[in-house]
Amino acid sequence: MRIKNIYIHDWLELKPYSNQVATDTYYLRLSNEVKNAIVNNKNKFILQVYLNENELNILSCFLTSYFEDIISETNIWNSFIKAHKRLYKKQLPFYILDEYYENEINPQDIIFLIWYFINTIQQEKFIAPYNDFLIEIGNTIFDIFDNSWAYAPENTYLKSFYQIDKDEKDFYVARKIIDTVLFNTYLFYPDTYLKLKEQQLEIIENSKDDEDLMMFMNENRDKNLHNIHTRLLSFKGKEWVSEIIDNKQLSKDYLEISHKIQGFFLYKGQDNDNIFIEHIASSKEFNLTKKSFDYSNTLKELDTILFLGIVKWKNEWWFSGVFFQHPYNTDLIIDEKNSLESLSSVNFLDHDKKETMDILKNQLSAFKDINNGSQIAFLHSEQIEQFVNDYIEFYNKTLKLTKKEINAIKQRTNENSCFGLNNSNFSDISETGLVFFNPKAGLEVAMAINSAFPLQSNPFFKKEESEEQLLHLLMDKSLSTELVMFCIDNCKNKLLFFKQGVGKKYLEDIDFLLRFWKLDGYYTLPRITYTSKKN
Repeated sequence: MRIKNIYIHDWLELKPYSNQVATDTYYLRLSNEVKNAIVNNKNKFILQVYLNENELNILSCFLTSYFEDIISETNIWNSFIKAHKRLYKKQLPFYILDEYYENEINPQDIIFLIWYFINTIQQEKFIAPYNDFLIEIGNTIFDIFDNSWAYAPENTYLKSFYQIDKDEKDFYVARKIIDTVLFNTYLFYPDTYLKLKEQQLEIIENSKDDEDLMMFMNENRDKNLHNIHTRLLSFKGKEWVSEIIDNKQLSKDYLEISHKIQGFFLYKGQDNDNIFIEHIASSKEFNLTKKSFDYSNTLKELDTILFLGIVKWKNEWWFSGVFFQHPYNTDLIIDEKNSLESLSSVNFLDHDKKETMDILKNQLSAFKDINNGSQIAFLHSEQIEQFVNDYIEFYNKTLKLTKKEINAIKQRTNENSCFGLNNSNFSDISETGLVFFNPKAGLEVAMAINSAFPLQSNPFFKKEESEEQLLHLLMDKSLSTELVMFCIDNCKNKLLFFKQGVGKKYLEDIDFLLRFWKLDGYYTLPRITYTSKKN
């Protein structure tokens, strides 16, 4: 059967530019050579179970782009290697690295990249990294690249997209590189690019006749640019750029880009340099630099309500996202001031980490006091809500608060104050569940995973369900890293999965895998909302 060729539009799909350059012809030919090697491999049928024809073309271009990256010194792959080595004292997870050469091509790289691509572009089945077909195909493709190493051309144009002037002060120039890395770079094509593309198609389908369609598209892209985490190391775009660029000060500047604050503000005036705005929910005041905002001439009346996003870059607040304005509206003001979601969006600015951890430490102590000294409770589903309520009441009594203070706490507590407790229909999910006190966040409720915990205090453990529920615990991003580690620390010697086969191997790279599986869920944040504080 004749193998269909990969064409230039497939190759350019993974590039930050749209018009072909001189070196693309060479790498397109190499991509077709890679595809031929895959299709002619005796294990090709295994790949075809997971990848369709188009995805196989993209995989071939993806692997060839890795080779081009090394040749052109764009520093994409090497940034991943550098970051992984800093975190785990080795260049890659999973594989033997006795013979590994940094800044060169390696068969382990290619094997890993095939594993990463398959498990990212499709998520119905998880493919273990130790499969023989990955190793065989990876070694075959390495031989192709190795034979091309001496005469492959450098793509200097590609390299230019990942460079920035060391004295650059414009946030939008800096932001453009984040956008390029996340949405126009081969390494993140099967991950953040396809995720964005899927969201865009959904927006178009739902809003195709809306005159604000482009605004929705731009806002979604900007939101992802600031918030999305990659499957590799669960990094944000700004962290990847910090790794890629070759300038220590700018790398630091990228890491210090603030969280994006998006919401409602009151217009409080302006001068030649700044627009003065007040975040409605928190009453915090900000100076928005006019360098970033082209609409200052439309702002006439004080206390006009503005909806916009702002980001701090090099000690200045820059506009990022979309903007629109409303006349003053009392109901909206009241709603915002009572919105914990809006209030918590500025928590990162001034909350005291020590204060937070002290609160959580006291809450954990109270939890253990009512739970026989343990930070986890296994319960029938219909008991969970009452258990949580009893705990909250007990903890409040330990604070010796007045009725007024207790009512104030209740007003500041939303329905999502603990993981999983957003409704009381737990029985619809499972007959049993657990309540875990996460020392980094607070209460966490989890259903249908009790059989992952062979503990004496757990009467609901079922050996026949153990592996399935354990894998759910490991891979579900809604279940915290801390709950997983509690299970591993306390149960790994009692779980057959961790004693043999792939499960035993997973333990060697468990942190990498948790970052891969849980994405932004890997990072646990305290669910404590702080009351208003002025800047």
